[in-house]
Amino acid sequence: MSRHPTRWLMGIALLVLSAIAIVLPSFPEASIPEFQTVKAEWIPSEAYLLDRNGEVIHEQRVDFSARRKPWMLSTTFSPALLKAVVAAEDRRFYRHHGVDWRAMAAAAWGTVGGHRRGASTITMQLAALLDPRLAMHGGGRSLRQKLGQVAAALKLERRWSKDEILEAYLNRVRFRGELEGVPATALGLFGKQASGLDEAESALLAAILPSPNAGPARIARRACAIAKAAVFSVDCGDLERRAAMALTHAHRPPPSIALAPHLARQLLKKRGESVRTTLSAPVQRRAIQALEQQLQGLKARNVRDGAALVVDNRSGEVLAYVGSAGVTSRAGQVDGVRARRQAGSTLKPFLYALALEKRYLTAASILDDSPLNLETRTGLYVPQNYDRNFKGRVSVRTALAASLNIPAIRTLMMVGLEPFHERLWNAGYRGLTEDGEYYGYSLALGSAEVSLWEQVNAFRTLANGGRQTPLHILPGDAADDSRPLIDPRAAYIVGSILSDRSSRALSFGLDNPLTTRYWTAVKTGTSKNMRDNWCIGYSARYTVGVWVGNFEGDAMQDVSGVTGAAPAWLEIMNGLHADLPSQPPSPPDGVVGRRIHYADGLEPERQEWFIAGTETAEVAIPDPATQPPRIESPADGMTIALDPDIPVQNQKLVFRARPARSGTSFLLDDRPMGGAGNPVKWRPEPGSHVLKLKDSRGRILDTVKFQVRGLK
Repeated sequence: MSRHPTRWLMGIALLVLSAIAIVLPSFPEASIPEFQTVKAEWIPSEAYLLDRNGEVIHEQRVDFSARRKPWMLSTTFSPALLKAVVAAEDRRFYRHHGVDWRAMAAAAWGTVGGHRRGASTITMQLAALLDPRLAMHGGGRSLRQKLGQVAAALKLERRWSKDEILEAYLNRVRFRGELEGVPATALGLFGKQASGLDEAESALLAAILPSPNAGPARIARRACAIAKAAVFSVDCGDLERRAAMALTHAHRPPPSIALAPHLARQLLKKRGESVRTTLSAPVQRRAIQALEQQLQGLKARNVRDGAALVVDNRSGEVLAYVGSAGVTSRAGQVDGVRARRQAGSTLKPFLYALALEKRYLTAASILDDSPLNLETRTGLYVPQNYDRNFKGRVSVRTALAASLNIPAIRTLMMVGLEPFHERLWNAGYRGLTEDGEYYGYSLALGSAEVSLWEQVNAFRTLANGGRQTPLHILPGDAADDSRPLIDPRAAYIVGSILSDRSSRALSFGLDNPLTTRYWTAVKTGTSKNMRDNWCIGYSARYTVGVWVGNFEGDAMQDVSGVTGAAPAWLEIMNGLHADLPSQPPSPPDGVVGRRIHYADGLEPERQEWFIAGTETAEVAIPDPATQPPRIESPADGMTIALDPDIPVQNQKLVFRARPARSGTSFLLDDRPMGGAGNPVKWRPEPGSHVLKLKDSRGRILDTVKFQVRGLK
């Protein structure tokens, strides 16, 4: 026997194979499911956000136990990859029926001789992946497991085609780390789809299969041998370099599609699920591109972040949702659509709409843009215009279109803090959780914090003639009905003002990003210290809102609504209307147009819109001396807090009337307080008080209510 070792080893090998053949029929039936069942049960580790047409717009990983990609058809894998895997794992794959008996005999021979070698075919490996009883444990498989693997492979080949076996194997085979399946591994190692692997990458991927945790040098040597067997034109030295590169970086590829990360985090919860939204992939891409381009241009002005929201006016469907943009962002996880920031001047349209509804003002009315000092519960409030200049007497149309601050404050004094606060709350600004008095007159200038989501739907309400429905992102969430919020006549007039290029020119000039080739109504806003910048506007079909700033709250440098958010707004709106006209809305019932003339030539003649019953053909500025006096201080509804650190006798509240006239006098809680021709000082007493102004005949000209708190 010692003189013929080869014959002896071959005999042992044949004996082992004979034993397999004898035992195999008695082995329990292998658990082999149908191919379509295996394919259907494969669940990727990601979930998918779809746009309105079913296009994937974001992949979100939700399962972190393993990384799996969607099932790939055998016809979509790289041909080089198929060739490399077969050459590496099972050269006679297309010629055997599940078991390569020649390789099995050679393996048995080698095992008896002390040289272990594998003989599992691709079919046998797949059988072990499909039946947990056949999985390898510890140092290898038991003889019983090996026999079961053979039985399962034979059964697989009878029930599945070769293409199905190879397809399932490539999708199910496990690689290094958390990577499962060739599709995930191709992205993890090479950052590309499995359909695009070249010969070198295919050889390296195939070389990993038998020893997933081997080092780059060993993988490269095996890949070189595979490349030669597959007749690839690959340089082995190049394989060494590429193996080192692929196997030493973290296997965490970014999502191949990542257009809506903030929305994906809200909506995607289960692995493998696909959630269809109302978004439009082309609109989403354009919004992202417009924001990124604008932020790149603002980088030198300390602007890092931006957000955008695009909605359909009629349906309330969200077409684009960009929670964050900007390559230099330090807080890209913040959702700028939902985050609350100071509103700036963007709330003024709703203030003027309320004044028009109540018929306190018309679009032709004159307001005074001159210095104004207001006593508030926190001290003296001295509002300024953005450019620190005052324009004197201006019409309501000019005041709103040019975004002047002092006329807005004067309008709020007419309307009242609580009615305006209530209007904003009903419009959906749910961050205004305090009462109107808490915000004070700065509420007219946007001191409150609001979100882009709230802003866009409030402006959409103006676009829809004052009727409001909620926005929605999921197709099935559309509201069945709408509710009236703003008088449609006031909404129309405000829209007319916000679309007026010439009236806007007083502050912004004629050539600016708010001017479109088609009809739009738009408003900008900049918060205190330039921390937030807004541009929100609507066309006949869409409402678009853009915010730029810094999520950390640091100030921008010399950035206004026109130079900050407006260019991105214009780019998005232009894309929406590239082939779609936008015509001005028709005036609703109860709105009349008149040619108006200003008696002193304060503003040019023009066509103006009025709520029926308030129209006029000529506007004259009344002589202040003919106007009835009003209480200028204290403000109606004001609360005065006494300071415990100041002696009571040194704390005074000034009563002041405007215009101050002799013959008028103050009554405090129906007690005479002296003439109102000059300011009257009063030592505050805790409690609720009513101050009245009366004339020489005893007629009450004005009444305010206020409170004094503290030092009881």
